[in-house]
Amino acid sequence: MTDLKMTAAERTEFLADNHVAIIAIERGNKPPLTVPIWYRVDEAGDVEIWTELGSMKERLIRAAGRFSLAVQQETTPYRYVSVGGPASIREDIPREGVLPIVRRYVSDEEIEEYLDANYTDKAVLITMRPEVWNSADYSKESAVPVSAAVTSGSERG
Repeated sequence: MTDLKMTAAERTEFLADNHVAIIAIERGNKPPLTVPIWYRVDEAGDVEIWTELGSMKERLIRAAGRFSLAVQQETTPYRYVSVGGPASIREDIPREGVLPIVRRYVSDEEIEEYLDANYTDKAVLITMRPEVWNSADYSKESAVPVSAAVTSGSERG
């Protein structure tokens, strides 16, 4: 069987692409909170998200001290990276502080309007130091093309 795991460089490159992530955060005796979120990978290789002080995401991450993130490519060949680790929270983030994340998802022409509608003085940046990685790149699979496997009903994990 072919090793589908991505190398460290492949994971970094994949995360640098423009994907919307799914964040997962522990929450006691309930299922984890799992919601879409914008992110970026900073120069140190840490994952950074923007939310607001007092939001459910911020409160749960503060309580758990960590979170996980999953990113996928939804077209063939399928690929994904999931990563988890400890989190730190920075408060009192100025409007300019969220720009590196916003620029990944909003055109230059729309940034000011977007920030006017969404930025508040309660902005926090939460940084996760990756410790646990899972990944797969089905383009590394050579025996059966993924598109053929999908149409034939085969399941991939």
